Amino acid sequence: MLTVEDVMSITKVKRTKAYEIIRELNRELRQNGYCTVTGRVSKEYFFEKYRIREEYKNWK
Repeated sequence: MLTVEDVMSITKVKRTKAYEIIRELNRELRQNGYCTVTGRVSKEYFFEKYRIREEYKNWK
């Protein structure tokens, strides 16, 4: 799971925008039947949606 600080660091956005990203991705996950944690997002789903390159795959 990625925290808001992780999302901020990876995307280079401010805290408010990072929380917005997390909320949106978690909403999508819930719509697909997955359980989510407030303030955190699945690392795999985040990387897939944002098409993050391989160098971040081992992020924390």
